[in-house]
Amino acid sequence: MKTQINIMGCGWLGLSLAKELVKANCTVNGTTTTKDKLEVLENHHINPFLITLNETAISGSYSEFLTGSDTLIINIPPGLRKDPTKNHVAELRLLMHQIEAHAIKNVLYISSTSVFKNEEGFPLITAETAPNTTSNSSKQLIEIEHMLQANSNFNTTILRFGGLIGDGRHPAKFLSGKTNISDPEAPINLIHKTDAIGIIMSIIKNGLWNVVLNAAYPAHPSKKDYYINQCERKNLTLPSFNVSEKSKGKIIESKLVVQLLKYTFKVAP
Repeated sequence: MKTQINIMGCGWLGLSLAKELVKANCTVNGTTTTKDKLEVLENHHINPFLITLNETAISGSYSEFLTGSDTLIINIPPGLRKDPTKNHVAELRLLMHQIEAHAIKNVLYISSTSVFKNEEGFPLITAETAPNTTSNSSKQLIEIEHMLQANSNFNTTILRFGGLIGDGRHPAKFLSGKTNISDPEAPINLIHKTDAIGIIMSIIKNGLWNVVLNAAYPAHPSKKDYYINQCERKNLTLPSFNVSEKSKGKIIESKLVVQLLKYTFKVAP
């Protein structure tokens, strides 16, 4: 893949993805919001850019970042836990205008399976299932998805990941020692970073644009069974669960990823 790829957001997932793209002979432009990270990017042969989005402006050399590439990967979390009043849609609208101005052809937007409600009965979520959650963060993700898809000036693929694990994000540590955890019977929907990167690389390599994909490892044990097992394996304090209320959850199906990309999941969570 001898091409230039731009990654907006070289965090936990984005930096690892950028490294793999460099290995695949791509020229990679990557952004960070932290000055200290610029040297880290440069050390991995990623062209570093200090760029920050807010609701009224984009700061940094965003024009230089976007120039010369057909493909942009947007991998920035909404940040609504830290700032619940933030308008992430407005930030992405500003970015979208710059995508148009710089004639970017292809956009890969990293979204989340949190756009789907957890319900009793654990509905099967396919690529055709319409997002239906009502939380502020997820409603903004849904609006951004629609906004990008509706723009005919570029191709958009939406890639929604389940819970990301790997590289220090070990699932056993998430719930070890916690008590009264809700939804013990809910199915898990996790994906290892290795597979997340593998799927992104495959989308780019195959030029799979203008689709919506959900991605989680295709095994869904209950939350209770899974986390107790993980804690036992790591010799960590076991969590305890609230079994007095009915569990709510969902099952994320990834068949379209497998079908369209001929992708085989590599790492079980």
